[in-house]
Amino acid sequence: MAQNVRRFLQNRVVPRVQEWEDAGEVPRELHREAAALGILGLGYPEELGGTPAPHAVRNALSVAMSRWGASGGVMAALFSHNIGLPPILRHGSETLQQEVIPPVLRGEKIAALAITEPGGGSDVASLRTTARREGDDYVIDGEKTFITSGLRADWITVAVRTGEAGARGSGGISIIVVPGDATGLSRTRLHKMGWHASDTAHLRFDGVRVPARYLVGEEGAGFRMIMANFNGERLAMSAMALGFAQACYDEALDWARERKTFGSPLIEKQVIRHKLVDMQTRIHATEAWLNFVSGLADAHWGRIPESAPGPLETDQNLIAQVCMLKNQSTQTMQFCADQAVQILGGMGFMRGTKSERIYREVKVMMIGGGAEEIMKDLAARQLGL
Repeated sequence: MAQNVRRFLQNRVVPRVQEWEDAGEVPRELHREAAALGILGLGYPEELGGTPAPHAVRNALSVAMSRWGASGGVMAALFSHNIGLPPILRHGSETLQQEVIPPVLRGEKIAALAITEPGGGSDVASLRTTARREGDDYVIDGEKTFITSGLRADWITVAVRTGEAGARGSGGISIIVVPGDATGLSRTRLHKMGWHASDTAHLRFDGVRVPARYLVGEEGAGFRMIMANFNGERLAMSAMALGFAQACYDEALDWARERKTFGSPLIEKQVIRHKLVDMQTRIHATEAWLNFVSGLADAHWGRIPESAPGPLETDQNLIAQVCMLKNQSTQTMQFCADQAVQILGGMGFMRGTKSERIYREVKVMMIGGGAEEIMKDLAARQLGL
């Protein structure tokens, strides 16, 4: 599979990344092509069209795809379903799972997650979007922002407040799946510093009516689902960040070997070799930690009943490890992107180099899924500090 994926990235993705960056999105055909390779369904049950796989395998693929494809926007666009579908997979009814998940894994539909609100950020307990029950429907009103794949999504997993009007806190938060063509749903494109190939949207829900069967799990149980989902997202982002750091190293090394300055290749300058060694030091440390945490997650999963909460919900040490790993991985990505641009010199400032693109994508990786400061505070609480 690895060779097929690498060939797919080199032949189908890399030559067109800039085209998709300019367009602000990837074509839907790319989802179908990725699905045909088995990429989209990795980690999902066979009965829903997926291929079961442990975290170690999934994370290794994320590292490889990020390194070979070197585009956070493409990765975000292709894999937004991996944050939109897990709550449905773990807590949705069998009917809802069969309706939503298989078409997405086939690349026919696109799924997204809508949690963040204007002014809300990481404070999920303060969300204001409401869903009131009217007969056999829920009626949703509110706004969401920074939604990955928000413009193209056919299914949107939305966090809402189903408690009493004006209520605050984690209680009363639920999750409802909203069809992309629902009446009253409007979308506005957001323009970003990086991830240009991934469409990002501001969503507005004005009396959006959806069947009550689109409720995921029980009313009021959404906060725990969201927190568990974030931890899965953070582990995946850690793997992506490592892959992007490796991509920067690869490009810097190639440039240093080819570029001649003052009569000799750049690589012969001690200061350049030291930069490359520093990059490798951080890459290897991060890779070892990612492998450790992936193994920890898989080992914990094997010890609990199938019906129990997932490993990223229940183990305090694992949650702390994931939070710290995300910071470590994204800091490694930041360091390697900075060093690579410096080694490339003027070329590192030009559009079209991988390092320039990754340099612009660093901050969304350090903020998305929980900012560094949130990760540190959460890790401290889990460790009893």
